[in-house]
Amino acid sequence: MDDKTFWALMDGLSRRPGGRRERLEWLRGALRLGSAAEAVEFQARLEAACAAVATGALWSAADRIEGGLCSDDGFDYFALWLVAQGRETYGAVLADPDALADVPEVRALVGRPLREWHDDEWPEWEELDYAAREVFDDLAGRPGDCPEAFDEALDAVQETWADPEEGIAAVAVAARTGTPRLDALFPAEAGS
Repeated sequence: MDDKTFWALMDGLSRRPGGRRERLEWLRGALRLGSAAEAVEFQARLEAACAAVATGALWSAADRIEGGLCSDDGFDYFALWLVAQGRETYGAVLADPDALADVPEVRALVGRPLREWHDDEWPEWEELDYAAREVFDDLAGRPGDCPEAFDEALDAVQETWADPEEGIAAVAVAARTGTPRLDALFPAEAGS
């Protein structure tokens, strides 16, 4: 799976109607049309794209949106959610974290107490991280009985990349670090 195919899947996922469950089922179906090796390559590219999100500026932005509740795991799930927004949004936010203020899913949370957010509304998507593994297991004919096979295949793909971020197209990362628009939408004292 090349970069173009990976981002075509992410763009398709971002435009799919329905909730996250339906959208994730669509992604699994699309991945099942390929091979087990392509599912592994998808996961390698997903992990590379998420690794690029790991900046202090983006962590601060995610924490601002989530009212100071963005844990280590929560930030990993935020990175998955951001990649699932599609290539254009992903690139814009990496270049300027304040671009999160333009993302419709983020704007829908403005002014609402965190306790009223539904699970599908949080800018986090943990389940996306398991889609390729599930498809790999299905295509390899061993559903869930050999998790090491997927991990070994993933390690092998990632070891072939000279640069750990080779799996994603070059993106300008965090040229700006301040988030004045996002700060205005999510004032620090309004987190609860």
